[in-house]
Amino acid sequence: MKHTHYKSNYCKSCGHKTSEQDIDGALRIYCSNCKYIDFIDPKVVAVAIIINENDELLLVKRNIEPAIGEWAFPSGYVDNKEAVENAVVREVKEETNLDIGVEKLIGVYSNSGNPVILIVYSAFPIGGELRSGAECQEVKWFRVDNIPKLPFHHDYTILTDWIKFK
Repeated sequence: MKHTHYKSNYCKSCGHKTSEQDIDGALRIYCSNCKYIDFIDPKVVAVAIIINENDELLLVKRNIEPAIGEWAFPSGYVDNKEAVENAVVREVKEETNLDIGVEKLIGVYSNSGNPVILIVYSAFPIGGELRSGAECQEVKWFRVDNIPKLPFHHDYTILTDWIKFK
């Protein structure tokens, strides 16, 4: 499923009808009335690679699109004015009911044409009782050598990078 963002045909500044214009080699939303250029910002997603004391990796079975019903790393959008490290802690709590300690940055992942930027951290559980939140059908620990098929383009690169840092 393709990620989409709400697109308005009206200027955020003055309310006049907008059009797409080539500005500095990129199509941008432009208001001919007030000269406002709308730079569409990407969505930032915080991702956690969580390992327990048995060296098992925590995955969530997604209850929302994209990839509903598939196993994935706990993750979610960073809210406006929220630190990414706080977002990953919040998202893990919402999805798994676990409190985590954020260990280190694994990497930042993006693709041309995709409005989503992933910021991935390694983490470890420090409290809470494992159970699935509303956005998950199930949560489960997996041995690293026995994880199910992962749904997203960057997942195996992320896993490989995490193993290098481990």
